[in-house]
Amino acid sequence: MLSRAAAQPYSRPLLCAPNSDDDEDEDELVGPRTVCGEAKMSECDQFEQQSGGGILLKRWLSGRSNWFKRYNSDALSHRRARTGLGWVTAALFIVADIAGGGVVAIPVALLNSGLFMGSIAMFSICLTFFYTAHLIGKNWVTMCTKWPEVYGKVHCRKPYPEMAYRAMGQHAKSFTSAILNIMNFGISTVYLLLAARILSELLSSMFPNVVQHQISLCSMMPILALLLLPVTFLKSPQDFWLAVVTAMVTTTLSVLLIVFGTFLDQPACAPYAHHPPFNSGSFFLSIGIFFFSFGGHSVFPTIQHDMRRPKKFTRSSFLAFAIVASMYVPISFFGYYVYGDSLHDSIISSIQTPPIQQFANLFIALHCILTLTVVINPLNQEIEHLLDIPHQFGWQRIVVRTFVMFSIVFVGLTVPSFGPILNLIGGTTVALTSAILPCLFDLYLHSSDNKKGVQKLGGDQQNNATNFKRIIETTPFPKLALNLSVIVLAIVCGFAATYSGFVELSTSRFSGPCYLSTTNLANKATTTGQQLMHCCGQFRNITRYDSVFQCQLVNREEF
Repeated sequence: MLSRAAAQPYSRPLLCAPNSDDDEDEDELVGPRTVCGEAKMSECDQFEQQSGGGILLKRWLSGRSNWFKRYNSDALSHRRARTGLGWVTAALFIVADIAGGGVVAIPVALLNSGLFMGSIAMFSICLTFFYTAHLIGKNWVTMCTKWPEVYGKVHCRKPYPEMAYRAMGQHAKSFTSAILNIMNFGISTVYLLLAARILSELLSSMFPNVVQHQISLCSMMPILALLLLPVTFLKSPQDFWLAVVTAMVTTTLSVLLIVFGTFLDQPACAPYAHHPPFNSGSFFLSIGIFFFSFGGHSVFPTIQHDMRRPKKFTRSSFLAFAIVASMYVPISFFGYYVYGDSLHDSIISSIQTPPIQQFANLFIALHCILTLTVVINPLNQEIEHLLDIPHQFGWQRIVVRTFVMFSIVFVGLTVPSFGPILNLIGGTTVALTSAILPCLFDLYLHSSDNKKGVQKLGGDQQNNATNFKRIIETTPFPKLALNLSVIVLAIVCGFAATYSGFVELSTSRFSGPCYLSTTNLANKATTTGQQLMHCCGQFRNITRYDSVFQCQLVNREEF
């Protein structure tokens, strides 16, 4: 007699099973025909070719030794149960997606928004974005349950746009795809620009007599892109586990160094720190940075899709946002009290101990570089889908992803000042993908289930026709009020942040394109042989090493 996994027909995909949180499900194995359900065996063979090999299935026979047989099927559900991401690993992916740019930017956001209002905004956005991450996870599980033949057994290359399609239709899917592509392209450019700037300044400060003016920001960006390009050829986030773990380690080390360096600077800098009065324009610009610092939800469905147990995504999100908050809170408040308005675009620049500053910069640069492997992947997959590129690794993937990286480098070289644009990304695309759209998808996906429960649908069958009136009538009031509040606040704050970003953009002095500019963007040494230091104090004239370093006046609009 066979075990129940082999003897009974498998009526649902493993990843969507109601009891998928049970550990015993990991030992449930199915044959090729039960995995495919009603699908044709030729389709299974196609899936097998995409996965690169068969799977090893174990059968238990009553009174006999267990034996093994190799089936030529894809069995995505079973393969994910064996090789998918655990919930802790998924949390690390989320942290790697969120934390990089926020570590250096969020202290400045707290300064510009004021201690009281900035603290309220930071904690409120953190909780709100965790809630919307929970909604994304719930939406994906609902899609797996309603359309198991589509999302439970086949690798989905565009999970976030698919969520829009199942919730609100084809137009919503097209709109969401466009927003995601714009956002991922912009974020990738910002991360590449930030890493290149940090490394160019780092090399200039560590080897002033050797490097001098040779390696500038404009030279560093193409070098970094070439080094990063082979990593972007990987197919899925689950192939990036080593990069993500390394990014997590480098971010943690950078945060520890920032806190330690700030603590050392406290006696010299804190007595002279000046805190500017509250300004509404700066506050809404800070909202855009807060959005950017806690956003990243467009990658969440891709991570959840590769999880061994997608229903545990809320657990992963809670751990991830707790880790991110534990990073942001100390550096934000320490930076506020110790440095005041001498903070620049990066808190690391204000640290007065050169070795600590250099290593913290190095770790953040490594984090930005490694995080690109996660952020750029959905953009690459979207373009490959539009061009009908095969799932298997081949020359087509190399050509497409090389072109994407070249485009990112070209934009970075064209506009090598991304401070205001970072604010615009936070106020527009991040507000949409991390707050507004998850709430809308949740309301539309579950409006027809509030009284009937989740109904299983065919692959081509759409969600029950839903309009906003039906949503109001069928959605429980607490849930409706919470989701609508998030949507309204995100629209208002996003619009205000976007307007403030355009105002700053119109008044900022941007460096010309690298390929047209004759000036060098690298740090320049002084004629006295002293290295430049971003000093603290209201007048930026306080440093712990007066005899070695010369204070540098910094233009806040330089980034």
